[in-house]
Amino acid sequence: MKNALYKLHIAVFLWGFTGVLGRLISLNEGLLVWYRLIITIATLYFLMRAKKQLESVSNKQRWQLFGIGGLLAFHWCFFYGSIKYSNVSIALTCLSSTGLFTALLEPLISRKKLVVTEVLLGLLAIVGIYLIFHFDPQYKIGIILGVVAALLTCIFSVLNKSQVSYNAPKTVMLYELCGGFLLLTILLPLYLYLLPTDRWVPVKGDYIWLLLLSWVCTIAAMDLSLQALQKVSAFTQNLTLNLEPVYGIVLAFVVYNENKYLSKWFYYGFALILLAVILQMLRIIKSRKRLVSY
Repeated sequence: MKNALYKLHIAVFLWGFTGVLGRLISLNEGLLVWYRLIITIATLYFLMRAKKQLESVSNKQRWQLFGIGGLLAFHWCFFYGSIKYSNVSIALTCLSSTGLFTALLEPLISRKKLVVTEVLLGLLAIVGIYLIFHFDPQYKIGIILGVVAALLTCIFSVLNKSQVSYNAPKTVMLYELCGGFLLLTILLPLYLYLLPTDRWVPVKGDYIWLLLLSWVCTIAAMDLSLQALQKVSAFTQNLTLNLEPVYGIVLAFVVYNENKYLSKWFYYGFALILLAVILQMLRIIKSRKRLVSY
């Protein structure tokens, strides 16, 4: 369990860079995700082929992984859309609602017992988001997109929990990313028709950020998180994801000086979210010590 938590926190730290990189890339959210997927899939496929790690799955599992990957692609689109319509700090903070969504949905999907404490911690994070939403209305669209992104990542993590029990993490990742790429490719013409853009191809600087986004923040981070998910619950993973805003917001403050544009209510809300994360980590440590003592 200890190593799993280490891997999970390293993955979350790497994911903290995704918001800053997403803002640096000049493409709109749909094309950004499309390029991210194709670079990641090509790299992962050749790495796995060179190491002879390519594995096949049953037709049923393949379609399940494709569907879960579609949720991931949509999550990324909404997340980067949230950044475009608000800023990195707001988009990352909205992901903190994942804890509540997971506490409510995981028992329904996985047939686990509802844990009241998890629901309360999730609600604490929601109160933090409400403070930001209520007192910073100019970020309304970005906040709504960010909360939808959180709901999608919650469903993705809960469904993913069962998949890593039967398949190697990299195999799961490859099939899911392929599913997300196929679905996004099918929907992209409609997406670009409804939300047209003047730029379809990355500019020179975009390629560097896309490679970092694909290789470090996707392949490395997802592999670590999937390994961790074999040992920890989906709720623990998703609540730990609330640390992503901590890393990402600090980076956004340094790179973009976003702290100049945020009101005091942002910090009040963020403090509640951080409190929820700390309390959950204390619960995990306490329960672990209790098991060891028995």
